[in-house]
Amino acid sequence: MFAPAKINLYLHVTDRRPDGYHDLDSLVAFVGVGDEVVLEPAESFSFVIEGEQAEPLQAEPADNNLVVKAVRSLARLCDKVLDVKITLHKRLPVASGIGGGSSDAAAALRALAQHWGLPPDDPRLLQAAKEHGQDVAVCLKIANNYITADGTMAGPDLPRVGVVLVNPNKALPTPAVYKEFREGGYAFSPEVRLGIPPRNIPIFIAELRARQNDLFAPAICLMPEIGTVIAALEDTGFCLQARMSGSGATCFGLFADESAAAKAADLIRAHYPSWWVEATYLPHLPPEAS
Repeated sequence: MFAPAKINLYLHVTDRRPDGYHDLDSLVAFVGVGDEVVLEPAESFSFVIEGEQAEPLQAEPADNNLVVKAVRSLARLCDKVLDVKITLHKRLPVASGIGGGSSDAAAALRALAQHWGLPPDDPRLLQAAKEHGQDVAVCLKIANNYITADGTMAGPDLPRVGVVLVNPNKALPTPAVYKEFREGGYAFSPEVRLGIPPRNIPIFIAELRARQNDLFAPAICLMPEIGTVIAALEDTGFCLQARMSGSGATCFGLFADESAAAKAADLIRAHYPSWWVEATYLPHLPPEAS
């Protein structure tokens, strides 16, 4: 089961709730690169992590992984025994602002539902996802979505564009970025969903440029290399828009098409061989939605 990376095309922090969490206004989309979750029938439950980005997660107890937490929730809600082996092939960097862990958990829920013969719209799937955060719920159905203070709502159709994802191969924990946002005195932004349907690339880019990622400034205080990543994307000379995703440290560049994205990725890899760089596209949608 494919677990695509999720990027925040823009992200405004609009308020802070009494529980300490923050309200957001963000447009999220999925791209064509991600992790893979493989589920096999088994006599008892087991969880294995493999792949080029597996090492940080292998060092943690399996019980701490969102995949394990999510499938255990679904098993409890369905009153079923977890009779599966789940293997996570980890390709996305950890703690990188592109929803990797949440997308992995959502993919595992979809795979387990398939294994048990549950319909995709079974409410217990969404309930299990919500128990482990809004991002898992957003990733459960792969679609363009707005994240709002009141939950999620369907986002607009987006034109297909090339994307380059770049991470300096450093993790940046989300709580640290929000702490810096609070303590640094950064201002809240208004909720401003796209005003014009992005029917084509020029409109899409113009709408994004009228918005920003409010977590960029606090993130760059904690990890100055993010500025270098943005500069590397812009220095390709044909990047339409460069921005940090989520709380970082992954940044993305939008390009006219996948060929341009592949060329830009090659240029960046040549200058920064230690970075994680992937050329892909958005929006990635399941076959029934495309």
